[in-house]
Amino acid sequence: MIGIPTRHTGTGADNPGIGERWFIVSLLILVACIARAQTFGNPVIGFDEQFYAVVGDRLRQGALPFVDIFDRKPVGLFLIYAASSALGANPLLQYKLVALAFVAATAFLIYAIGRRNAGALPSVLAAVLYIAWLNFMEGEGGQSPVLYNLPMVAAAAIIIASSRQASPRRTGVWAMAIVGLAIQIKYSVIPEGIYFGCWLIVRAWRRGERGSTLATSIAAWVSIALLPTALAFGGYAAAGHAKAFIFANFLSVFAQGGQSIGTQVAGISVILGILALPALFVIIGWRGRTRLDLEHTPFLLGWLFTAIASLVLYGRFASPHYALPVLLPLTCLIAPVIGAGPNWRRSGMLLALVGLIGGQIVLATSESRKGGRREAEAVARAAHTDGRGCIYVYDGYPALYLLTHSCLPTRWSFPGHLNTAEEANPAALGVDPTSEVARILATHPIAIIDDFPRFSGGNRVTHRLLQQALDDDYTLAACVPTGPHRVRLVYRLKSEGVPRPRGCPDRAALRLGR
Repeated sequence: MIGIPTRHTGTGADNPGIGERWFIVSLLILVACIARAQTFGNPVIGFDEQFYAVVGDRLRQGALPFVDIFDRKPVGLFLIYAASSALGANPLLQYKLVALAFVAATAFLIYAIGRRNAGALPSVLAAVLYIAWLNFMEGEGGQSPVLYNLPMVAAAAIIIASSRQASPRRTGVWAMAIVGLAIQIKYSVIPEGIYFGCWLIVRAWRRGERGSTLATSIAAWVSIALLPTALAFGGYAAAGHAKAFIFANFLSVFAQGGQSIGTQVAGISVILGILALPALFVIIGWRGRTRLDLEHTPFLLGWLFTAIASLVLYGRFASPHYALPVLLPLTCLIAPVIGAGPNWRRSGMLLALVGLIGGQIVLATSESRKGGRREAEAVARAAHTDGRGCIYVYDGYPALYLLTHSCLPTRWSFPGHLNTAEEANPAALGVDPTSEVARILATHPIAIIDDFPRFSGGNRVTHRLLQQALDDDYTLAACVPTGPHRVRLVYRLKSEGVPRPRGCPDRAALRLGR
């Protein structure tokens, strides 16, 4: 059991025993199960993680990310999904259970950090707030921050635990090794890793390290943090795929188009609204008090500001899950505020309750608007392959490749890579999306899946190609409403003689896309 030493600070902190730790672990697992249970039966909770599950499943079957399936995420993320896929026969459930384990472990480390300056109840409430707030931020499944937040908080816990050691070199090696693992889940953690490294350097300087001694520590920390990425590159290079690795991991992102100002502003507003309550709770709790003087608060504040800066540097705000790295240090700062007195404890409990109940409403609302198991299975039935070929998800659930047991018609099987304007530059994908869509359509996929109304940020050129192919060779086979304003469309080859279903948008509306 992971344990972080605590000290008496006059704030209710003490040294939790083994019994308390196991009780807290069990409690947090239970809370995570309750908070996330609504998602277990839904195979289509998020497009990104549906695609990760597809890649993980195909990786287990021998496909190589970046070579056989294009994406920009590090291979470590797909290895986690491949491992979850190996746990049973339902990869779309299994990755959620693995993600739940990551969430519970992350929450326990938030609790453990909180116990340095607060009692058990405030620290537990801080951990529960993290679990609850994930549901507001599209973190209810296996988005990459849900996974890499665990190694990042583990590295932070190691740094905090080593604060009294004469030299931070050894614990710094452990911390930066864990940061290296996080980097292989998503490269966006690098700024936070740099901050952790700088904190260790300053600590070493204050402990008297100079010259070659300090240089050796820095070299060790940098090397160990880069080692997982170096090993991943080495493996690809040895297999003759160095170019594909470098392009997908490091070069393609610079040719990716930007999102519209309206989308960015709307996304920022959503993120600020979601984080407002816990942020205000911390700010008001500190006002006029001395909690900034508590041990480790400067480190946690620096981490929070670095996470915010990293989010701004990344520059994408369309989904609130991009801000999940900000939620992590924010909740680590909450426990001492909740422990400030009876009123703060009651407020903390109320905030946790609001998060748990509100999160369930968000999950139910999301499913009603995007569809869930019933809708996904209806689309999959209409798009059945019977082993006769591939479907093509031009726009829709990536999980359909798993639900229909279909082959992949292209290396660029994430729909957004070929159907969005921001990916229209061939330098962003390593292929001209127009040429690739034309090639896919020339193979006459057994079924094609599209959405109505059409995505406003779509690639108009590739959609014109799609529309021409649908007019020439396909007939509308199914329309599956997913919420009040969206319909999933399934087209099948005209040669099958499928009758046009009732209740679908008329042909003129389908052609206009609205």
